Amino acid sequence: MLSEIPKQNLPRPFLKWAGGKNRLIQQYISYFPKKIKTYYEPFLGGGAVFFYLHYHQQTKAILTDINADLVNTYLCVRNQLDELISLLKEHEYKHNKSKREYYYGVRENSGGTDSQQAARLIYLNKTCFNGLYRVNSQGKFNVPLGRYENPKICQEDLLRAASKALQWADIQEADFAEIISNAKSSDDFVFFDPPYYPISNTSYFTAYSRHSFNKKDQERLRNTCAELASRGVKVMVCNSDCEFIREIYTEINFNIYLIEAARSINSNVKKRGMIYELLMTSY
Repeated sequence: MLSEIPKQNLPRPFLKWAGGKNRLIQQYISYFPKKIKTYYEPFLGGGAVFFYLHYHQQTKAILTDINADLVNTYLCVRNQLDELISLLKEHEYKHNKSKREYYYGVRENSGGTDSQQAARLIYLNKTCFNGLYRVNSQGKFNVPLGRYENPKICQEDLLRAASKALQWADIQEADFAEIISNAKSSDDFVFFDPPYYPISNTSYFTAYSRHSFNKKDQERLRNTCAELASRGVKVMVCNSDCEFIREIYTEINFNIYLIEAARSINSNVKKRGMIYELLMTSY
């Protein structure tokens, strides 16, 4: 049972991530396949579903994302953990001495080794506003400093648990559609957690990388899901609850379920609250 293992030893997300699924896992459990040979997650983000399924099934995993900085960070957590922890401890020390000055200095400097870049991403993730990852059209991180008194920048136990789980994973920078060349078996399970389709004019946030994710990309994702399902691959995809998303997945005969989720990244606390999302499956 999960409760029998100390929380710090459980594999779980080491990054905050807008739209992360950590809080929704309990609602997803009944929809997960009972048997998985290879797990695929093409929009990796915080990796909550991977970490949960790894703990319960320890299956081989193929984890991909188009965000090169994110992929590098996962690779460093898996392969260069001790060096990464050392760098994060240095960030923690310097941040506590001069929060604002140090944060914006690090935000402006994106160079360095793979480990230095990974430590920078984790540091910014733990100290920026709401743990939001956002870049401008030049690919430069532009989220302001968050209001945290004592942010947990170097969570060593958490990183070591994540690193251990990631030893089971192949981690790559790739477009989600590249999965078509790999997932072919009925024992394969693909979980898609794309940038959500906007449900209002003010909710169009898709800049998790320098590439936007527009309506045509949503349709391309739907087509990818249909191709995988035609092979017998088990596919699960989540998205916003709106007519467009319901329509395109109804067209390929996916099952559609309502999931209750908390809106947590609005700058106005009063506008945070419960909303509904969609969960679609091919099985």
